[in-house]
Amino acid sequence: MKSYLMNKCLIAVFFVSILFLSACNSKGEYYQESGTVFHTLYRITYQSPVLLTEKIDQELQDFNLSLNPFNPNSIIAKVNNNEPVEVDEWFVEVFNKAQEISENSNGAFDATAAPLINLWGFGFSKKDSVTPEVIDSLKSFVGYKKIRLEGNKVVKDDPRVMISFSAIAKGYACDVIAKLLETEGVTNYMVDIGGEIAMSGVNQNGDCWRIGINKPEDDIAGVNTKIEDVVQPCKKGGVATSGDYRNFYMKDGIRYAHTIDPMTGYPAGQNMLSATIVANDCMTADGYATAFMTMGVDKAIAMAASIPEIEYYIIYDDNGKNKIRYSKGMLEYLPNRKTLDILEN
Repeated sequence: MKSYLMNKCLIAVFFVSILFLSACNSKGEYYQESGTVFHTLYRITYQSPVLLTEKIDQELQDFNLSLNPFNPNSIIAKVNNNEPVEVDEWFVEVFNKAQEISENSNGAFDATAAPLINLWGFGFSKKDSVTPEVIDSLKSFVGYKKIRLEGNKVVKDDPRVMISFSAIAKGYACDVIAKLLETEGVTNYMVDIGGEIAMSGVNQNGDCWRIGINKPEDDIAGVNTKIEDVVQPCKKGGVATSGDYRNFYMKDGIRYAHTIDPMTGYPAGQNMLSATIVANDCMTADGYATAFMTMGVDKAIAMAASIPEIEYYIIYDDNGKNKIRYSKGMLEYLPNRKTLDILEN
């Protein structure tokens, strides 16, 4: 994810390993490829008559040249540096989705918030130098309405406006690889990039793919593997989770999480611990999971009521106790809770 999540960076490095998974049938073998991309781990499991390693690797490298802001030769880097450049189809698609989510969330999601995120630093490393004056100066050129597409060119109201799709790019990368696999005739796959997932069909055991939701515990080291629940959509689509329980700091007894509110310039300060979204594609799920973390429980649920293509599962803090809420449609994707619901009713 999963904001303005400050631990999301887009430095593409590729180390690939292949794991043979199952016996052959008419659709081929199940293979698993794993490595590092965008400075995060990926794992791609798919059923195919042939290995697709080279094509997957090339697709990720091409994606890097479009949407990696840390690659000086990428399209997005040139946009941020105000260099003449025509954007490609990938850029247009993710830009339009980002603007859509920004509009639906009333600015809680904002791809232009990078200057504010950078101000606070990774893990709030620069928090002691943050002042209201600096925040106000940066907010003058932050805002999704300050940028637009005209044809295949980006137009800024202020040349200092910068774009970062870090809160949505991993999800979109999952969709890009999923589309590649489908082009190659693959119907059974799961693409996992940094915990954001695109999937279709079944696994090597013939079962629908199952995705665990981590139990939100203070886990700065990132070693927590306890599962709160399991999501099993049994359909083609995307699942993304954003969480604030691994990156936070305490001040005057108040917990400040790593999600920056682009409208205030400060940590969101919400009681949301984790937001899992199921959608028709992973980019949509990724973006709304981020928006949920910024908006907080009540506003996020109100927004979701007007967006029928997403279902949610949220974990939040209520006076020191973790509580859970999920949308009515989400129950269909929660095999453990679905069984309990049937027994209780």
